[in-house]
Amino acid sequence: MSEVSTESRSWRRAGIFGAVVGVAAAGLAAGVAAERAVVKRLRSVPDDPYVHEPFGKLPFDESLTVTTPSGLDIYVEIVDPADGVEIEADFAARVSSAPAPEPTVLFAHGFCLDMGAFHFQRKLLMRRGDWRAVYFDQPGHGRSSRQLRGEYELPALAEAIHTVLEETTPQAPVVLVGHSMGGMAIMAFAKRYPELFAERVAGAVLMATSAGRMEGVGSGVPELVARMRRPLVPLVNGAARLPGGMIDRGRQASTDLSWLLTRRYGFGGDRPSPSLVTYVEQMNSKTLTETVGRYLRALYEHAGHDALTALRDKPVLLICGDQDPITPVAHTEEIASYLPDAELVVVPDSGHMVMLEHAEEVNAALVSFLEKIE
Repeated sequence: MSEVSTESRSWRRAGIFGAVVGVAAAGLAAGVAAERAVVKRLRSVPDDPYVHEPFGKLPFDESLTVTTPSGLDIYVEIVDPADGVEIEADFAARVSSAPAPEPTVLFAHGFCLDMGAFHFQRKLLMRRGDWRAVYFDQPGHGRSSRQLRGEYELPALAEAIHTVLEETTPQAPVVLVGHSMGGMAIMAFAKRYPELFAERVAGAVLMATSAGRMEGVGSGVPELVARMRRPLVPLVNGAARLPGGMIDRGRQASTDLSWLLTRRYGFGGDRPSPSLVTYVEQMNSKTLTETVGRYLRALYEHAGHDALTALRDKPVLLICGDQDPITPVAHTEEIASYLPDAELVVVPDSGHMVMLEHAEEVNAALVSFLEKIE
C-alpha cells in the first residue's frame, strides 16, 4: 500500500509539473506569438556573417575523458600553443612539445551549453598561438556523462574543474574562465580547494555570472515564471522521469518557440545573427530535461560571496552584457563590489551570450587581460 501511495504521489507531482509548465508555456507563448509569424524572416538575414561558421567543429591537439572521484566522465579538448598557426593550417605540423611560459587557460561553460560556447575565444587563441587552452563539457552537458540520480550540486562542478586540472595541467599555473554557471563553478572550486586555488590560479575571468541567489536581483524573466521557480525545483525531477523522454521530444518539436526564446533571452541587440541564435538553441535543446531539473536547485540557491575572498589577491576580469536578462549587470556589479581591483567590462547591446554576440569586444578584453599575467 505504501509503495502504491508513493508512486501515486510521484505521478501526481509529475502531473502538477505538467500543468504548471503548461501555464508557464502559455504565458511565454502569448508574449512571442506575434513574432512566430515572422520567424522565417528573422532567420533569413541576407548579411548574416556566420552562415558558414564551423560552429562545434574547431580542431584540437588532444581529446580525452577524465573521471571525477564521484564517477562522472568529463570530456576534454586541449589546444596547445602554436606561435600564430592559422585555423586552417595542418595541426599535425604544430610544434607543441616545448612548455608554454604563459598560464594554461581553462574554460568552463554555462548551463545548457557546452564547450562550443567559447567558439570565438577558442578561434582567436588558436590563431594567436600564445596560450595553451583546455576546454571541457560540464557534467550532464555535451559529451560528458550525466548523473543518474539525485541533484547536481556546485561542489560537483568544482570537483570536475579539479579533476580536469589534475589530469591535464598538473603543475602549470592556470587562468580560469567561466561563463554563467561556469563562473559559479569557479567560485565553488575556490571554496572547495582553497590551497590549490591559491597556489595554481594566476587569474580569473568571470562572464555574465552571479555570486548570489539569482532571485536576489530582479531579472527580465517573465513574472509568472519567476514566481514559479521555487515550486518547479522539486517538481521538475519527477517530470524528468516521465517515460520515453516525453518532455524532451516536446522541446525539440517546438523549435520556432525555442529559437525565439533563445533570441530574446540570450541576445541583447536588435538584429543578432540568426546563425548564432540557432547555434545556442541547438546547444540548449541537446541538454536533457532531466539534466535541467537536476541543476535547478543548485543554480537558484547558489551563494558564492564567501568564495570571492579567494579572488581578492588575484587578477580578475569581469565581463557582462548591459542587456542580459538572465544575469543582469547588477549581478556583475555586485561581484565587483567584493573585488574592487577587478577590471569591469560592460558590453553595450549585448545579452547573456556576450562572448558570442560581441566576440570582438570580449576577445580584446580577454587577450589584454592574459597579456598582463606572467
